[in-house]
Amino acid sequence: MTARPVFANLPDRAFDLIVIGAGINGAGIARDAAARGLRVLLVDKGDIGGGTTSWSTRLIHGGLRYLEHGEIGLVRESLRERERLLRIVPHLVRPLPLLIPIYTGDQRGPWLIRAGMLAYDLLSYDKSLARHEMLSRAESLARLPGLNPDGLRGAALYYDAQVEFPERLAVENALAASAAGATLLTYARVERIVVEAGRARGVELVDLLQAGAGPVVVRAPVIINVAGPWVDEVLAGVPGREPAPLLGGTKGSHLVVGGFAGAPDQALYAAAREDGRPFFIIPWNDQYLIGTTDVWFHGDLDCLVASEAEIDYLLAETNRVIPGAGLSRAAIHYTYAGVRPLPFVPAGRAGAITRRHLLHDHGRDGVTGLFSVVGGKLTTYRELAVHAVDRAQRALGLPLTPSTTERTPLPGTPGADGDFALFRRRFVAESGVPERSAGHLADTYGVRANDVLALATTDDLRRSFDDASGAIGAEVLFAFAHEAAQTLTDVLMRRTMVGLGPELGIGADQVAADIAARHLGWERGRCIQEVDAYRAYVERFRLRHHVASWYKRPTAADSDQQ
Repeated sequence: MTARPVFANLPDRAFDLIVIGAGINGAGIARDAAARGLRVLLVDKGDIGGGTTSWSTRLIHGGLRYLEHGEIGLVRESLRERERLLRIVPHLVRPLPLLIPIYTGDQRGPWLIRAGMLAYDLLSYDKSLARHEMLSRAESLARLPGLNPDGLRGAALYYDAQVEFPERLAVENALAASAAGATLLTYARVERIVVEAGRARGVELVDLLQAGAGPVVVRAPVIINVAGPWVDEVLAGVPGREPAPLLGGTKGSHLVVGGFAGAPDQALYAAAREDGRPFFIIPWNDQYLIGTTDVWFHGDLDCLVASEAEIDYLLAETNRVIPGAGLSRAAIHYTYAGVRPLPFVPAGRAGAITRRHLLHDHGRDGVTGLFSVVGGKLTTYRELAVHAVDRAQRALGLPLTPSTTERTPLPGTPGADGDFALFRRRFVAESGVPERSAGHLADTYGVRANDVLALATTDDLRRSFDDASGAIGAEVLFAFAHEAAQTLTDVLMRRTMVGLGPELGIGADQVAADIAARHLGWERGRCIQEVDAYRAYVERFRLRHHVASWYKRPTAADSDQQ
């Protein structure tokens, strides 16, 4: 790739704030700060939402189990934020019913579950979702016939929300930040934080898309390090840094499978027999998402995989709760894993570590103007952003201005009333593309689906290039032209969402590269390189016994056949 022009003038730009990390928290901070009038640079060594944001359980929830640890304030904050997200981004965040089966011998019996449900309803007194119901054994089996009947005492039915694609939520926050004046720069690695006379003064960046590119120093009086599990890596070399790490993350792994015998038509929230930890079985993306685990992690943050033990654990617990499932490794489409950026603790039970975010002021370490975000949840990213930008304004000596993100819809939200259901029905009926493609466009882009269609000026751009999702060719162009995509991997994994289908986008990747060749002028060499890089990226998600069946690096001959 050629050097990006934005790098050339960065040293001459005046920024108030540099945000390191374009996951959901960093994108949310950039959006809030830019909306309040700050001059913002948002940088990431990878793509928007390409780290921990991508590897969550994809829920917007109040944290029912946090009640057990007495984190009442966090639960209330989460439930309040859940309601706000249902309102300001209805095309991405949708209500989700969950069923909690209760068995003889469970750590959490009927009275404890009911008490939790009552507290959950009380703390979400302003919600739009329905209240919980306690179901008898017979009612539970009628609602979910595949449940294991042995020892079943009943169940609780309650509602939270699902964000099917949190990657898209991060992208829309980054796009909103850009629209408000922020500068977005992906594939730009922070080599060091520049510190002069005890103050953070900027960062030294390297363009990872330009081989041999030298470092560029960009200056700002306030820096917020929101790199998730990479927070400590970003801080390496900062004078006065505390010797103890800020982060002590735990790994969560998930399985993605197809339909199976007894599969629920709503989310199932069950207690694992092995360790009592809750896990989910969730209808997701026309598949089922099973997870998560919670184990201490020390290793390479850039290439995480689900361990054999974690896979065995999730399969065994699923087959116990739904005996007819009979799931084995052969049923797994793929797995994924991520590390939660939790506060460092020397020892203890992983699940008991607080999920509340902390904003560490490095002024206490002798470096003013530098802050690091530790922890946080997908659900509460917006509230975290408000807190962080408030601190940034104080550090800049500016009067505190109120955040507007609580009531400002994200880019794909339809109109002031946010009636996404109405928009979706009309779009599917009037778009002129097949129903599956139209539904995919509406659910992925919201009202911006019309902007995608505006680029579909030829047959190949209106045609689906992925049978599983129905994604159309124009989305490839849209990702590069309007959504800050830099690579084919960005397009498939975090824009069109094709890469999260049953085959991880294998096959569709070459068609997408061919579309880029015809309409964006990609040369044959770049097509081969991009497909090769994409397949190397998704290899980590496949089980080893699956890889040989599809993993073949593309060649020039492959490109000739397209």
